[in-house]
Amino acid sequence: MSEPDSSPGATGSSTTTMAPRREPPPRRLRRGAYRTRPRRARAPIGAGERRELVRNRLIESRLTPNAISLTGFALNLLAAALVWEQLFFLGGMAFVVGSIMDTLDGRYSRMSGKGTPFGAFLDSTLDRIEEGIVLTAVAGYFALQGDRIAAAAVVVAVLASLMVSYTRARAEALGVECKVGIATRPVRVVILSIGLIFARGASLGNFQLLAPAVYVLAALSLITVAQRIAHVRRELLAAA
Repeated sequence: MSEPDSSPGATGSSTTTMAPRREPPPRRLRRGAYRTRPRRARAPIGAGERRELVRNRLIESRLTPNAISLTGFALNLLAAALVWEQLFFLGGMAFVVGSIMDTLDGRYSRMSGKGTPFGAFLDSTLDRIEEGIVLTAVAGYFALQGDRIAAAAVVVAVLASLMVSYTRARAEALGVECKVGIATRPVRVVILSIGLIFARGASLGNFQLLAPAVYVLAALSLITVAQRIAHVRRELLAAA
């Protein structure tokens, strides 16, 4: 009995050649290919859109204008305490930040629509208290130093700054807009801040600008009161 022929020629016509199987690429390579896919470029956000985004975030938050006003009041109390301890640089920085908070509360109130009549009243009242309490600490420092002239100038500055605010409020009650004058609140804040930061012993050199700042503050505040009185008189005579 003969064995079957196993040569290649005997079975070539009945067998088919199998194509080699492709192996999938490694997972690491597939992940890298996914990462290298081009992404859509986002359009840059403009300044107006950024402000609108911040505005919406603030409106949706629980922040209120009264909270900003009270924060500024607390910072000014801290500034007065630091000035009393003759830490003028730290007191000046606290006064600057607290005054910035006082300017932000009104803008935030108008921007967010969260303002109330009581909030406006509280803001104006705290502004007068803050300025007076810091100047009172400055007057106490000059009194301890025996500088009577500078202490008296601080008292004049306090009274004149209060009169600057009173003349505006009284004029507006009469229907006259009264924002004239050179020593508005931002100007007074800048003058007093310079005097505190560059006072003697403020670690910024052997300067003594606190007393000159008080003299300038008192003089400009008195001039501003006179300017507002003259402005209201002209407006009322023109209306009559």
